[in-house]
Amino acid sequence: MSAIELANLTTEDLLPHRGAMLLIHEVLEVDAVHALTLSTVRADWPLADAHGVDSLILVELAAQTAGVCNGWERIQTQGLDSDQMGWLVAVKRADFLIDRLPLDSKVEIRAENTLVFDKFREVTSEAHQDGRLVASVVLQLYQT
Repeated sequence: MSAIELANLTTEDLLPHRGAMLLIHEVLEVDAVHALTLSTVRADWPLADAHGVDSLILVELAAQTAGVCNGWERIQTQGLDSDQMGWLVAVKRADFLIDRLPLDSKVEIRAENTLVFDKFREVTSEAHQDGRLVASVVLQLYQT
C-alpha cells in the first residue's frame, strides 16, 4: 500500500465527527506519533454563549487532535476505506489556565501519543491561544 499524503485527505477522512461536532478546522502537522491542529472558536460550538466558550471544550479539542493522529495511522496502515471506529476516551488530567475562549479566537492543539500498547493510547496535549498556553490535557484512549 502506498502512503497517502495529508494534502489528499479531509478532516472527515481522519475523524468520525461531522457537523457542529467537528471542531478541528485545519490539520497543520500529522504523523503516527503526533498531530498539530488549528481551530477557530465559534458561537455554534457546544458550551458557547455570548461571552465565549467554556474552557472545558479544550478536552474535546485535545481528543479530536488525538483522533487526527490515530486516524492518520489507521489510514496509512489499513487504507482510506478502513473502519473509522471511534475511541473511548478518559480524562486522566486536565489543567485549564483560562475560564473561557473568546469567540473567533484561534486555538492550536498539539497531541502526542506518549504511551502505545495494542489498542490503548495515553495522549499528552497542550492548547495554545494566540501563542499562550491555555490548557494541558492528558487523555487515555481505548479502541474497542
